[in-house]
Amino acid sequence: MDALKVRNAADVEEVVRAAIASEQPLDVVGHGSKRRIGQVTATNAVLDLSALSAVIGYEPNELIITAQAGAPLADLLSLIDSKSQQFAFEPMDTGPLLGTTGRGTLGGMIAVGLAGPRRIRAGGVRDHLLGAHAVSGFGDSFKTGGKVVKNVTGYDLCKLLAGSWGTLAVMTEATLKVMPRPEAERTLVLRGLDDLTANRAMTAALGSPFDVSGAAHLPASALRPEVDGLSGIGSPREAVTAIRLEGITASAKHRAASLAQQLATFGAAEIVEDEVSARLWSAIRDVLPFAANGQLGAWTVWRIVCPPVSGGTIGQALTRQTGGEVIYDWGGGLLWAALPPTSDASAALVRKLVDAVGGHATLIRAFDEVRFAVDVFHPQSPGVAALEERVRVSFDPKTILNRGRMRRSVAS
Repeated sequence: MDALKVRNAADVEEVVRAAIASEQPLDVVGHGSKRRIGQVTATNAVLDLSALSAVIGYEPNELIITAQAGAPLADLLSLIDSKSQQFAFEPMDTGPLLGTTGRGTLGGMIAVGLAGPRRIRAGGVRDHLLGAHAVSGFGDSFKTGGKVVKNVTGYDLCKLLAGSWGTLAVMTEATLKVMPRPEAERTLVLRGLDDLTANRAMTAALGSPFDVSGAAHLPASALRPEVDGLSGIGSPREAVTAIRLEGITASAKHRAASLAQQLATFGAAEIVEDEVSARLWSAIRDVLPFAANGQLGAWTVWRIVCPPVSGGTIGQALTRQTGGEVIYDWGGGLLWAALPPTSDASAALVRKLVDAVGGHATLIRAFDEVRFAVDVFHPQSPGVAALEERVRVSFDPKTILNRGRMRRSVAS
């Protein structure tokens, strides 16, 4: 496989134009940490952006950071953490789940758009993306958005790049909002609730006036002692429902105590603080109970987004019919389902349950032969699929960029 390592945006233009001329599709990567997600692509040319790793500018007082697409995400998080700031959407580290060693990059984070537990309060990646520089499938550079919200006029194209999995354009630079890191966090821990009861407890917490920033439920089987962040939180015999509150210390403490009283009908809540709480939510964000080096490392993993009120019902049906495990985030609106491996990843069952409530399911981890056989991304209705294809063609008419990554029908 040919690795085409670029040094700047001009190199990207040159590589893309050469690929167009030869009709050679390009596999666009940073450090390759997420290459195991998506349909299996067929190409012998890799556009390597890892050298585009510079931080262009960081203005803590203005709450913005601009960096090249190949900038390691861990370095950016360390930089903004040094100023007591954060990406409010809590970007997920897919490395443990996929068993990959490559470091995630800024461009990869935007391209996949996988937000963590605070998504229910802070929004997703695209909500914090202010602007980007990119090269389209025509081989032309373009700039979209700006460095402040009021600079965004006309078509807000940078929002399209978030979650596009590199199929529209090659990002070379991006500007994102950062937010102050909360002074303190408190997490209420309820024990022993079944999935449906936990779903109701999380709904009650999210409907309260106490500004909840995380609501998740882990089954008893997920609380294995070897999982970082979960040791001491629960026992193997008791499921855990976690509700997070953040802010200044006095406020977080008061709101946690008040919410515990409001949820008393679901059981007595233990309140864990700061470091213990942070480790718990890091484990939930990165789905560590399903890590590739853990007991369920060979199992298929699905990411399911659905109406929160339906989460418990879908989760119970999946565990009952497959013998799998389900972790609930976003108050029941996001399910991570680890299912025993089968030739079709139980896709028919998953999609039947999800379609019934208007949700969507993405196959995050499976063996290559399974990803060849099933649709990794949720099939769209004909009208939506046609509109999506028109948008894609307007950026990349010859399907040069990540060909076949999102749809089996265009793999070649």
